[in-house]
Amino acid sequence: MGDPSGRQASHRDDNRRGLTSFSSRVGAFPNSQTILTRWRRLSRAIIIARLIMKTVSPRIAETFATLRKQNRIALMPFVPAGYPDLETTAAVLPALEAGGANLIEVGFPFSDPIADGPTIQAAFTAALRNKLKVADVLRTIAGVRDQVTVPIIAMISYSIVFKYGLDRFLTDAKSAGFDGLIVPDLPPPEAQRICDKIWAAGLDTVLLVAPTSDPARRQQIADLSSGFVYYLSVSGITGERATLPPELAAGVAEMRKISPNPVCVGFGISNSSHVKQLHAVADGAIVGSALVKKMTERLSDGPAAIAEAARGYCRQLLA
Repeated sequence: MGDPSGRQASHRDDNRRGLTSFSSRVGAFPNSQTILTRWRRLSRAIIIARLIMKTVSPRIAETFATLRKQNRIALMPFVPAGYPDLETTAAVLPALEAGGANLIEVGFPFSDPIADGPTIQAAFTAALRNKLKVADVLRTIAGVRDQVTVPIIAMISYSIVFKYGLDRFLTDAKSAGFDGLIVPDLPPPEAQRICDKIWAAGLDTVLLVAPTSDPARRQQIADLSSGFVYYLSVSGITGERATLPPELAAGVAEMRKISPNPVCVGFGISNSSHVKQLHAVADGAIVGSALVKKMTERLSDGPAAIAEAARGYCRQLLA
């Protein structure tokens, strides 16, 4: 029967040889940190693949690709829908494109705006005072869509979408001619299911990232944005600023490293000097309050005059 201790030693040797042989075939077992790193890379690759493969409106991607080849920054004006009336909105959108706008944001008036400053709040209030409805905005966009070739993106609170009905809104927004949605109050941890539905409807998603957002949240926002990422130049509300923050360039650069999509900057952009500064660091400049102020100055002159003011201001921004 032999020596038991000798057989145990022999088994241990066999086990070691077996492990050595297995390790030589599959490589050394990674430690937990390596496994976590590989898992994160795999998750990231899956998300990017989904962004590439999912069906979204191609108009936004094509616009940024063209601008990149031409070494140009996107000019993206924001207009409140229905301000001062829908006739003006229908006149302003083609005028913005004629003035050089590459994409246009259309804000759905909201009674409790989260991040809009006094200029845009006043415009929203004026539009709502005229009993503006979501269906009115959609109908106006549909009516003017064949006059505007650039992407049109809706800036809308999720509470409005929720009340209208998510599926119904996505169907109607796509049908009206929108290319994407900016939903500023859509929190990333809960946004995946809703973004899946937006993408399935053929619309792009744009989420906002603040200078104070931590790295994990920035990554979530980058992963959930398919059209571009909206980077806030400052924490706070919209409105004109004399200068851009000195830390803006570093913040945008950090965001561009982790985002597979363009990064555009809004809040406080109001003149051609700002646009030129952003050209060096970002993919787009978003202008809201300053444009609304220009429109407000011509309110008494009618839709055609307001549209001409909007067109002229876009020209100034690109000068």
